[in-house]
Amino acid sequence: MNSAYATYNQNNAQVESPQKLVLMLYEGILRFVARAKKAIEDKDIEQKVLFCNKTMAIFFELMNSLDMKQGQISQYLQGMYARQIQVILKASLENDSDMLDEVIKVTRGMIDAWKEVTQEDELA
Repeated sequence: MNSAYATYNQNNAQVESPQKLVLMLYEGILRFVARAKKAIEDKDIEQKVLFCNKTMAIFFELMNSLDMKQGQISQYLQGMYARQIQVILKASLENDSDMLDEVIKVTRGMIDAWKEVTQEDELA
């Protein structure tokens, strides 16, 4: 994987599966957004930029890994990821930590959906 994965997963040498990797990236988004929120609240510009950038890098990696041959689901995810990047940028520019709650809510929903889908794949 590229820089988003490397940034997120510095301590883990191997990933068990692509499904696990996606879950780890979603979890990384939650961690980085929480740190970005705290940096905004603490008025720590350097940390805010760092963690907003790391979060956006994960979303870009997720977008780049989509198989657009899958049709509507890939298009939906691409749009959702793009929307989250816009929200992060706006929150960063406006120093509004509350805006990042949307990213947290959407990401938690993605985690739940991903766990449900990948669990069904494992059972099949």
